[in-house]
Amino acid sequence: MHETCTIADSRATITASRRISPDTSVITLACPEIAGAARPGNFVNVRVSSSTQPLLRRPFSIHNAENGQIELMVKEIGCGTELFCRTEPGTELMVLGPLGNSFSEPSGTFSTAVLVSGGIGTAPMRFLEKAMTAAGKKSINLIGGRSQKELLSDNLSNCRFSTDDGSCGVKGTVVDLLDAEISAIAAEGRVKIFGCGPTPMLKALASYCRQHSLACEVSLESVMGCGFGICYGCSVEIANPEGGTRTILLCREGPVIDGALMV
Repeated sequence: MHETCTIADSRATITASRRISPDTSVITLACPEIAGAARPGNFVNVRVSSSTQPLLRRPFSIHNAENGQIELMVKEIGCGTELFCRTEPGTELMVLGPLGNSFSEPSGTFSTAVLVSGGIGTAPMRFLEKAMTAAGKKSINLIGGRSQKELLSDNLSNCRFSTDDGSCGVKGTVVDLLDAEISAIAAEGRVKIFGCGPTPMLKALASYCRQHSLACEVSLESVMGCGFGICYGCSVEIANPEGGTRTILLCREGPVIDGALMV
């Protein structure tokens, strides 16, 4: 995992906002300082209103970064995200980032990156897929959701799907989909798994990868009120290589961790 060195609190301008599902938007913000420093897996904390309500900033994975702009995939799950999704282009907001660490740089230890995501966990995968493509790696996206209407695959390629109700792709979890696909994928070369999604999904993914000796990195979801280790809202337990467990702050030592450390 790669640590972030440069963090800026920038005044960013919304340049575009488009709906990709009934409750999810991709919002583009002009903020060159953050866009230039961002890496796949980083997140930003956005003050979604110029007023004191809501008080805390909201964290969002960086969906893409290019040409001095970042894209954020935002799902409406409360008053803050609903307000953000309905904010008009031209509005200026304060954005802190890039925050957290990032996925590891593509290396020669694998030829195919399998990007496993569930729900809004697809948010960082576009940026990660671009990095893999630039490094000459093949990417395959395995995307899961409760039903077809909840699948999010904005600008992703080589997508394969699973749904809990069987309305699209494999009926079952995205880990079931990985199990169905991995033999054929691995036959083409060495594989590394990259995951993002709800914690239960990531625990199941990490367990599967341990059982099958697959290298795996996961990006965890958590409440991140401050983004730099002051509020302690994002503490999680991970395995300690020397035995037992230890507590980390995801905003400082995450959100990306080695899947082998999931407990």
